[in-house]
This record gives sequence, structure tokens and C-alpha cells, in this order.
Amino acid sequence: MKNIIEITDFNAPELDVYARLTEAQLLNREFPEKGLFIAESPKVIERALDAGYEPVSCLMEKKHIEGEGKHILERINNVPVFCAEFDVLTQLTGFKLTRGMLCAMKRKPLPTVKELCENKSRVVILDKVMNPTNVGAIIRSAAALGMDAVLLTPGCSDPLYRRAARVSMGTVFQIEWTFLNDDSLDEIKSLGFKTVAMALKDDSISIDDPRLIAENKLAVIMGTEGDGLSDQTIDGCDFTVKIPMYHGVDSLNVAAASAVAFYQLGKKSNNI
Repeated sequence: MKNIIEITDFNAPELDVYARLTEAQLLNREFPEKGLFIAESPKVIERALDAGYEPVSCLMEKKHIEGEGKHILERINNVPVFCAEFDVLTQLTGFKLTRGMLCAMKRKPLPTVKELCENKSRVVILDKVMNPTNVGAIIRSAAALGMDAVLLTPGCSDPLYRRAARVSMGTVFQIEWTFLNDDSLDEIKSLGFKTVAMALKDDSISIDDPRLIAENKLAVIMGTEGDGLSDQTIDGCDFTVKIPMYHGVDSLNVAAASAVAFYQLGKKSNNI
């Protein structure tokens, strides 16, 4: 492999993209066509490559060149690969979680909401879910449990942030997603979706209400950690749905609640 470059100094400029640029700098809102993200761990990198994301460079622990990372390097043999010993790379925050491999990749243009929702029957809307761990976990559940796509309001954490993509186990590259232009549900409703607010309200219906399965197109809306959905959002939805609780528990973490919701609401009537 001709493009392997050994790094011995943590301050080497080649490490800037991995060690010193913030998520916001990588995103590059001013010039989104130049935006990058960092994929962590061989599994996440491989799923990004499978989804057609273009690698820019790779950083890995030296011992993995002929080990766990060898298969990936064969797929990106024209890309610079920076390698270093473990004691250099452990200066990177959270490096132990990466399983010894990082890859800088180009972002793709996001689809419009209309493009994303075409031929979809079950979509998720995340409303101001700011914690990247929760975003990653929710996307993993959505991909695994029958949802077709994920939409995020502008206040949400980006699914390609390092922690979100890692927690999702790379499923951010296996399920379609995009950002809404604003917090309004009007566009979703105009595309024929009935909206479902997940909220613990007295006038909620149970998550196993047969009317929900009977709907051809559902948009399931999950709110931010702690506060949940705003009253305005709930009032604008077609259904308000709750998950029954026991033993005096008043709520679930939004990621845990999403798994329950998607398992049940991903079901569809056999008559559709």
C-alpha cells in the first residue's frame, strides 16, 4: 500500500481533522458541499463505504494495518492512511472507543423532505433531540424496527456527528434521513401522513390502539429529552399516543421509548 504515512507527533497537521477541528467546523455550514464527518470504528466505516460515502483520509493504530483494518484499506487504497502507535493516538479524546480506526469522509447532499417521504409509509420525526447519543440510538431503533425514514427538526443533533454515528452502529448509513426546514408539520401532513405525538397526556390513546395500525401513512414524533414535545406540537398532531407505564414509573428515556414505539407503530394492517 503506497499511501500509508506514519505519524509520530500528536501535533502533526495531518491529525487536525481528527484531533482539533470541531464538529461544527467539519460540518462547514457556510460551504456545505465541503462538509466532512468522521466515521469511527471499522463497522461504521464499512457501512459508510457501503452507502457510497467518499473517504478523504484514514487514521489508524499501526497494528491494525495488517489486522482488523486490512479489509477496509483494500477498499480505499487510493486514500492517504495515517498511522501511529497507540500512545500517540490515545491523546485523541475517546480513541479507545474507535477500535483503532477513524475515517474522514465527505458529506452527501441531503434529500428534500418530499424526496425522502416518497413511497414511505412510516417515518420518524425527531423534535429538538439534542443529545447525539439519543439521536444515534433512535436511528438504530428506527432502522431495526420497521421505520422507513427519519426527519429531524433544526434543533436536533446531526446524525453524522461522531458519537451519534458510533452509537447508531452505522445505521445512519442504512436508513434515509434529512432535516426539516422548520418545526412545522404542515409539509408532512401535505404528503398524506397522519401525525402521532408521543406524549404522556390524559387524552392520549394507547400505543396499541387499532386505529394507528389501520393508517396507511404515519409520522411518529419524538420530543426532546426532559421536556418532551411542546403543547403546540401536540395540539397540531392527529393523534397523541402514550406507552402504558407500570410500578409508578412516569416516563422512559426518549431512546428507550422510541424502540417501543417503532416496534408497535411500524406494524401495518394486512388490508393496506
